[in-house]
Amino acid sequence: VARGEVVALIGESGSGKTTIALSALGYTKPGLEFAGGEVRLENEDVITMESNQLRDLRGQRVAYLAQSAAATFNPALTIGEQVTESCVLHGILDQEQANERAETLYRALELPDPDRLGKRYPHQVSGGQLQRLMAAMALCGKPDLLVLDEPTTALDVTTQIEVLKAFKSVIKQEGSAAIYVTHDLSVVAQIADHIVVLYAGEVQEHGSAEQVVNQPTHDYTRRLMRAVRPPPAAGQGDEMLGEHKRDVPALKVKDITAGYGRKRNGVPAITVLRDVNVSIERGHTVGVIGESGCGKSTLARVMAGLLPAVHGQVLLDGNDLQPALQKRDRSELQKIQFVFQMADTALNPRQRIDHILGRPLEFYLGLKGKEKRRRIMELLDMVELPQDFAGRYPEELSGGQKQRVNLARALAASPEVLLCDEVISALDSIVGANVIELLKRLRKQTGVSFVFISHDLSTVASFADEIVVLYAGRVVEQGPADQVLSPPYHPYTRLLISSVPELRVGWLEETMQTQEAQAGI
Repeated sequence: VARGEVVALIGESGSGKTTIALSALGYTKPGLEFAGGEVRLENEDVITMESNQLRDLRGQRVAYLAQSAAATFNPALTIGEQVTESCVLHGILDQEQANERAETLYRALELPDPDRLGKRYPHQVSGGQLQRLMAAMALCGKPDLLVLDEPTTALDVTTQIEVLKAFKSVIKQEGSAAIYVTHDLSVVAQIADHIVVLYAGEVQEHGSAEQVVNQPTHDYTRRLMRAVRPPPAAGQGDEMLGEHKRDVPALKVKDITAGYGRKRNGVPAITVLRDVNVSIERGHTVGVIGESGCGKSTLARVMAGLLPAVHGQVLLDGNDLQPALQKRDRSELQKIQFVFQMADTALNPRQRIDHILGRPLEFYLGLKGKEKRRRIMELLDMVELPQDFAGRYPEELSGGQKQRVNLARALAASPEVLLCDEVISALDSIVGANVIELLKRLRKQTGVSFVFISHDLSTVASFADEIVVLYAGRVVEQGPADQVLSPPYHPYTRLLISSVPELRVGWLEETMQTQEAQAGI
């Protein structure tokens, strides 16, 4: 990796991307050890370094950007304290110099109010800004090498292109070398100079970004490219399943206003949703799209009763539901099930899969003994997992397999509506595409309705019958998918569509130039 150059490591989960990237810091995950080879940083072998040398290396010569900026920052310390801490502790700069350096980086990363930004706390800035601040933290000590581990995976499309642009610009300006770990080939095409394709711990293909994207030579690289969903286009929405449509929708939210914090005069301290109306027909999928913080997950929580609305109604089969989960009866709870984003935290690590799937079967359907066991096997078949997985624990499964168990648990209740909140955002492109195909098959097989929440417009367009576009807590556009994806667009819908990365080198620069030109008109 040369200075000012970005080398991307791409491959599915478990291919060895992060293991290779962490080796640049002389670090291995628990249970792993270096069996051979070298990791050379300017002719010094990192693997043979002593612990005191590694301490000097990490945060000084090599800096690491994690996937979750929110988990990286200490909520009790100011942004400035955290951005400058490492370079001051290593003696690279004194505090005054570090503060000046941080302000320079804030400007280079196009962060707002750079003179006063350091005095804020992490909760006072957006997710995209936090991600850029993590880059400022890493760059403050002028490292020789940056290791970026999935730094834009959790960001919405509009924020993602801003962060990518900032990363690319600053890496060139600073002259640092960079290793960029991701499973998203569209992102790689925008930021990388060279691409290394990994599968099962082995390099399958490597070359310039243009060469790998335009002329892939290995079958696995071509599989990765086929898993990349193209930007949404008119007519791309899934076919309407008219045979399920009835006069009364499966689920409807009417004039919903909801928020968080202590209420005053019946109004929450922070209002997230304002007068939202959404209707979900039987057997249909409604995709809810919008940037981070627009109210997508809050809408799902209101539907499930996890967050009582302050105004409006949630109607199930035309019947008014109690706002709070605790006041709904068992049959109402059974009919609306939630599939959470992170299967890792949604599944109890101390329970076997048969116990996880068995609980809703007992609670909602009263199944026991052989009948319960038979249904558990049917559920595993339904989500295309081997039946012997029933005796395993979640830690023995891959990310995609855990998400299938998460889905099977929701289906165990025989629901009418499934609320899917960012269910593939943590999965690599191939596994994510397989989960979407599974959801389509389950919809046809069971007739269940889906509320599919995502910041990935391409995925929503490939699965949804109808699309709801949320912005700042309000519905700005909704309707059949092909209609929403056809011009004339609402300006915000147009921005979302134009921000979906295309699988070609140079797209990022063209998009930013177009947006800047439109802003100047």
